[in-house]
Amino acid sequence: MKPKFQSRQEITINAPLETVWEFNQDLSKIAEYHPRVNKVGLISGKQFREPGVEYLCHLTDGKNTCTERDIEIVPMKKIVTALPEDTMGLSKLLTDYIVETMFTKVGDEETKMEFFHYYSTPTLAIKILNLIIRRKIGKESQATLVAIKKAVEKECAS
Repeated sequence: MKPKFQSRQEITINAPLETVWEFNQDLSKIAEYHPRVNKVGLISGKQFREPGVEYLCHLTDGKNTCTERDIEIVPMKKIVTALPEDTMGLSKLLTDYIVETMFTKVGDEETKMEFFHYYSTPTLAIKILNLIIRRKIGKESQATLVAIKKAVEKECAS
């Protein structure tokens, strides 16, 4: 069972679904588009997503990291990613945090990409803190989608 829905962001990318999907399968590209990541370590030794694959994102602040694990992949449709651990304490607050990335073909040359965030807020303190957390996650996620759009469209133009 999924934790509680918290937020959603979306963008339309001017590229075919297959191109957008393929771009997002390559974990080594995360640092190219994620505004807060400067390097990715392949914990599982795999460059491409599959259920159970873990990777370590080194953040641009130079001192923090987060481990992510892909837990479900439905080809050309969905990637579900969990945040089992990080050095900032987010995984301790939001112990069941997952992100669903959805891909929808809009046309032959357009793809809608969406992030859906789910996590529980079991205590009053976390419910109050979530007012800040949800906004921050939404803003950073939208920035990531914009960067993915630019990277994919640039790759298509080459």
